[in-house]
Amino acid sequence: MAAIYLWINAVLYGLLALWCTLMPARTSQAVGFVELSNSGQSEFAVIYGGMQFGFAFLFGWAALSGNYRFGLIFALAIYIPILLFRIVSVARFWPVSSTTLATGALEVLLTAAAILLWFNSRSID
Repeated sequence: MAAIYLWINAVLYGLLALWCTLMPARTSQAVGFVELSNSGQSEFAVIYGGMQFGFAFLFGWAALSGNYRFGLIFALAIYIPILLFRIVSVARFWPVSSTTLATGALEVLLTAAAILLWFNSRSID
């Protein structure tokens, strides 16, 4: 079960990396950046695209190599802080876009799944 979870994360982050890299203006506008200069689009593509690709790589490597425990620790290490910051930022900057809320809902699901898998030791080994 952990392998499936890790592959889902790898695919999601791979797709997000492509979206951020190939269409930085469209992606940035979807998440609330109103306008980016050429330098801003380059930075957005590098940071978001590159980081998301790195996440996809680590999730895929953990799933492929059977390092499920590492993959789940990695998931918890990124999702728990992201989710806490998401909650605070949404409360602070309300109202926010539906894209922001949908992203947050996905993060809640991915965090909950990682926690459940972590505590279900049969799914890790």
